[in-house]
This record gives sequence, structure tokens and C-alpha cells, in this order.
Amino acid sequence: MHSNPKLVERITAATKGWRGLEAKKMFGGIGWMLRGNMCVGVWHDSLVVRCDPADGPAHLRKKHVREMDITGRSMKGWLLVDPPAIRTAAALDRWLRVSRDYVGALPAK
Repeated sequence: MHSNPKLVERITAATKGWRGLEAKKMFGGIGWMLRGNMCVGVWHDSLVVRCDPADGPAHLRKKHVREMDITGRSMKGWLLVDPPAIRTAAALDRWLRVSRDYVGALPAK
């Protein structure tokens, strides 16, 4: 599977300066690890967002957001945000902050 290179560039630019963030190729796409924990990623044209599982239902009520399911089993606390929901820089930044806020509170690995 391929990651949308334009989305990868946008995420790279938007996360510049995040301490402890490292990009890695994984799951046929690209993921960004924050202090050793998976934070965000790109799956095809969608943004992979990690969030507090308790907040997942509220996020899933938003347009163009679905539970991550790339293996036939949905993953609680993981979202796929489709291109219409991340069209602008501000919208992308909001979703990136959802992940950073949650993952940043996790113990480093």
C-alpha cells in the first residue's frame, strides 16, 4: 500500500518542531512515533489518528471519520480521517493535536 506523498509532506511540515517525534515506515504506510508510541500516520489518502478510546465515539460522529479497520478488526482509539476532513491546514492541525495530546500523556517507550 502506498501513502499519499502530499499528505506525508503536510504532516511533516505541521509537526516540525515536535520533540520526540520520529517518522517510520510501517503497515504499508508511514507512521510517526512520539516518544516511542505510535501517534499519527498515513494510510492511503487518510490520516491515522490515535485518540483516547473514551473520546472515540464523539470523534466518530464527525463527518469523514471512521474507526480504523485495516485488518478486518476495528481498533478502539484509532481513527481514519478521510481527505475532506483534513483539507485545510487548520483542520489537519486539529486532528494532529488530538493524537499529540493523547499520546503525549502516555509513558515513553
